[in-house]
Amino acid sequence: MVIASSNLIKKLIGLGVFQASVFILYITFGKITEGSPPIITDNVDVYSNPLPHVLILTAIVVGVATTSVGLALIVRIKEAYGSTDEDDIHDMDDKDDFNIKNNRSIN
Repeated sequence: MVIASSNLIKKLIGLGVFQASVFILYITFGKITEGSPPIITDNVDVYSNPLPHVLILTAIVVGVATTSVGLALIVRIKEAYGSTDEDDIHDMDDKDDFNIKNNRSIN
């Protein structure tokens, strides 16, 4: 989605899906078959590792923050260019660069 789509909202959603899949991958590393929660009790020798879960909680908070910043940037881009399509934005920038370059060379 990030590569195939030129819509900025779809790109952000694609990054969110990718991020969630990485979270699930890391959480599975912390689970040990027949492991108990990391609470010390009698007759338990195998514990699941809590560290990946703690790290993923932090990553979720950072992910929500970066997604909200990305959405705020997309809102500003929409206000400035009137579009959220990456190709349209590049075309408008290219036209602006061409006009600026030609006006400077005339003066």
